[in-house]
Amino acid sequence: MKYSIFSLARAAFSGHKNWQRTWRDASPKSHYDVVIIGGGGHGLATAWFLASEYGIRNVAVLEKGWIGSGNAGRNTTIIRSNYGLPGNTGFYELSMKLWERMEQDLNYNTMVSQRGVINLYHSDAQRDAYARRGNTMRINGIDAELLDLAAVKKMMPFLNFDNARFPVQGGLLQRRGGTARHDAVVWGYAHAASALGVDIIQNCEVTGFVRDANGKVTGVETSRGRIGAGKVGMAVAGSSSRVASMAGLRLPIESHVLQAFVSEAIKPLLPNVMTFGAGHFYVSQSDKGGLVFGGDIDGYNSYAQRGNMPVMEDVCEGGMALMPMIGRVRLLRQWGGVMDMSMDGTPIIDKTPVDGLYLNAGWCYGGFKATPGSGFVFAHLLARDESHEEAARFRLDRFRRGAMIDEKGVGAQPNLH
Repeated sequence: MKYSIFSLARAAFSGHKNWQRTWRDASPKSHYDVVIIGGGGHGLATAWFLASEYGIRNVAVLEKGWIGSGNAGRNTTIIRSNYGLPGNTGFYELSMKLWERMEQDLNYNTMVSQRGVINLYHSDAQRDAYARRGNTMRINGIDAELLDLAAVKKMMPFLNFDNARFPVQGGLLQRRGGTARHDAVVWGYAHAASALGVDIIQNCEVTGFVRDANGKVTGVETSRGRIGAGKVGMAVAGSSSRVASMAGLRLPIESHVLQAFVSEAIKPLLPNVMTFGAGHFYVSQSDKGGLVFGGDIDGYNSYAQRGNMPVMEDVCEGGMALMPMIGRVRLLRQWGGVMDMSMDGTPIIDKTPVDGLYLNAGWCYGGFKATPGSGFVFAHLLARDESHEEAARFRLDRFRRGAMIDEKGVGAQPNLH
């Protein structure tokens, strides 16, 4: 959808009343080849890849709220592929490559900004761990640079390098990492998928599954009526356990709240995305000037999209340890996203034991950065009934087989930074 400067001006003076919809606000049909539960980034990306890569366009995306109302609008927008274990390494690099071509593919400005991601280290042991991860990345064709203290000082002279408890010794840099605009990503996928015929159905909550005499899922019951389906894919993030329980499934995941914060706008300060290796704190600066930062999950299971003060205090302490001057900056707002945390910090993309039902869950801290890669491999699974080679290790039965990818999301535990 293209607008000239004159059409934009006309729309502005008319109170934006004459703008076309970015995507069709569809009503549900009686049957689809594929129904995807969840209108977040993963669900919408899956629908777009089904339509664009496999020609499967009789697809519906069901969202219980509105597009962008879930975790898609409640995250810290970081994209990166600096993982070190087989399974994660190739998958997140696939996702990074899809980020790099996303705006051209979708014909939509998703504000991908490859400003770089640096993970600071604070000890010799941590340096060695980062060196191993960086070497693994380079062996797999992924960019990685191990920076010493002088290089970090040149890049970020404002850090507290004299901190006796947490001395900054260097960092692992991935220059291709960065950020993207979270709501623009879901709008872009919705726009592009709708243009290919996908029905995006908002305010449509799934309340149950329709099954035939053999137990196969043949559709879903929703707040807008029954919808038949050849296949049903779940991509509902922190609600995975609740939706799966409607089909009698108990998943090896837990739901936790992950908080994020944004400060008032300040002058340009941070040139990149930065993580604190001695505590769970990560931060970038938005285009509006606010510092966007987050930390660890709340220490209890919850489905509430809010957090608590102890985590807020811990996150702010991490920021102050690195940059004491931000103590003068006011916190503007806070929010929480509901994360489905798997037992090994790695996602699950697989057929379920229930025929006709497919699962995309367990993203822990990696959900946003995985958005295009997740959609690509989940679409492959739904279209071909077999795992994509970059998602072959994400099977549901890996916990029973003892084949975990125990990387904790490279962020779930501070000692892995």
